[in-house]
Amino acid sequence: MKSVTFDKINLGGFWKNRFDINKTATIPMVYDRFSDTGRFDAFKFEWKDGDPNRPHIFWDSDVAKWIEAVAYTITKTPDKELEAIVDGVVDLIEKNRDESGYFNIYFTVCEPDNRFTNRMAHELYCAGHLTEAAIAYYNATGKDKFLRLMCDYMDYIEKVFIIEDSAEFSTPGHEEIELALVKLYDCTGNEKYLKMSSHFVETRGTSEKDENSPYYISHAYDQTHKPVREQERAIGHSVRATYLYCAMADLALRLNDKTLYDACRRLFMSIAEKQMYITGGIGSTHYGERFTEDYHLPNDVAYSETCASIGLALFARRMSLIEPDSIYADIAETAIYNCALAGVSLSGKAFFYVNPLEINVERRRRNKEFFQHNISGFDITQRVEVFDCSCCPPNIARMIASIGDFLYTYNNDTVFVHHYFKSDAEFDGIKIVQNTEYPNNGAVKLNVKGMKGKTIAVRIPSWAENYSIGAEVAKTEKGYAYIAIDCDEAEICLDFAMECRLVAANPEIESDAGRVALCRGPLVYCAERIDNGIALNNLSISADLNAEILFNEEMQAYTVETDGFEDGVFDSLYRTYRPDFNSRRIKFIPYFAFANRGESDMLVWVRIK
Repeated sequence: MKSVTFDKINLGGFWKNRFDINKTATIPMVYDRFSDTGRFDAFKFEWKDGDPNRPHIFWDSDVAKWIEAVAYTITKTPDKELEAIVDGVVDLIEKNRDESGYFNIYFTVCEPDNRFTNRMAHELYCAGHLTEAAIAYYNATGKDKFLRLMCDYMDYIEKVFIIEDSAEFSTPGHEEIELALVKLYDCTGNEKYLKMSSHFVETRGTSEKDENSPYYISHAYDQTHKPVREQERAIGHSVRATYLYCAMADLALRLNDKTLYDACRRLFMSIAEKQMYITGGIGSTHYGERFTEDYHLPNDVAYSETCASIGLALFARRMSLIEPDSIYADIAETAIYNCALAGVSLSGKAFFYVNPLEINVERRRRNKEFFQHNISGFDITQRVEVFDCSCCPPNIARMIASIGDFLYTYNNDTVFVHHYFKSDAEFDGIKIVQNTEYPNNGAVKLNVKGMKGKTIAVRIPSWAENYSIGAEVAKTEKGYAYIAIDCDEAEICLDFAMECRLVAANPEIESDAGRVALCRGPLVYCAERIDNGIALNNLSISADLNAEILFNEEMQAYTVETDGFEDGVFDSLYRTYRPDFNSRRIKFIPYFAFANRGESDMLVWVRIK
């Protein structure tokens, strides 16, 4: 199976709007804040003790992800100013790298004697992100200097970690290089890089060096507790986990390795069935930014990191390349439209690191005063422009810039339509035009050319209880409707009824017991106090809904009003139960749009009557 890459796709509608904001607001904002904090100057290798802005162990990767976002953007909309900035960074890498090919800001400037001694210090992680950036920039511009520098670096890594085995650890404490090496193999055709990726993946959980290396919390934190093929459930730091699983899926596809795919499937399902928020967020605790127990999905202290939801979407996309099962695109869709997109403001200029499903502003303020410290950003009720650990802003930027990658996969006889974006695509003599207002309307018109004698398989979203397909369906299998194309040009009309619906959680999820979430199409909704005027836990939604929708231009999505109830006034801490409530309307907005109108309480899971 092959992927239709974003450069073959022209976006319109919802995602064109987000792409434009990403280019004009997000990418410049991230650049400005990274410049202010010294991230770009750090590539000059001029920092000395006593200077401000001491380099951090993963500043290389922050800038690399920004470069990757720029590369994807200028592929579609050339920009010489952005290109010049990237060229300047590449020149500094060439100037300041070691003669061996090694490049790392922190371990050259701050700890020059400790190269490859600290497994948890992100050296290989940074190398991976720099490599992804180099590949993207080469594909965008044809300039190969950055790519050649990263090939030299990877050759040095092969020497140290595989040929000599002279590093003090065997596998990285934060996965990333593994998937970057597969991309480097795809770009160069050099099988050495595929073998290197396989080496790092297969060595994880088997190395005595890693077993004896310092670790955080436990070896499960960085997925080193077992060999990858033996791991039964997603565990540990959620971003680390999903980046590892991405590499495993990449290898399973390229090596036609069924047992590795089976491991990927097992890990994916452990997330989708037991460890994922309704928003597609993963990682339910700030302590280690990690997965916890099955069904442990608290709402007000949800960690649900932006990077983790992006990682889950990337993992799901890779799984779609191996097996056409709609669960992968369903999960990717949920993560992208809800948790990941909540990570950036509507303006594109501010960001969330964590994405809770409930906010009580006063309680968070009181907790901070009581405990006298901030627990991993949980007092942050508004997005900010930059974090000390600012991995998420450039990550969401690169995801939006390349969002077209999620649309299609294909083989010799079938094109799979995984997502619905207003767009046109041309690849291998095939042209597909999608006319749709998705995610706001479930009507999709597909105009197809160049597919006579082939099959198009369209995903039936898991949320679509009622739908119609205006063509003869040969079969429906694993969530895809297969339609044979018997003419040079074909038009296929799909209509997935986008009705407001109430979703209940598995009773094992204690935090959601007795509550429901309002959804419409792929979008999860939330209530904010700014719209409803009272404490949100005083509200109950009516099971009858009686919903009305209203399009919001800034959000580029519909808001929803439903019937509901407001509790009567309590005059004591407890009282004998009596049905004391008044009817009222409740307003909901898309979850991705919360916290864009000032500080406000927010709630996804509401009580129901």
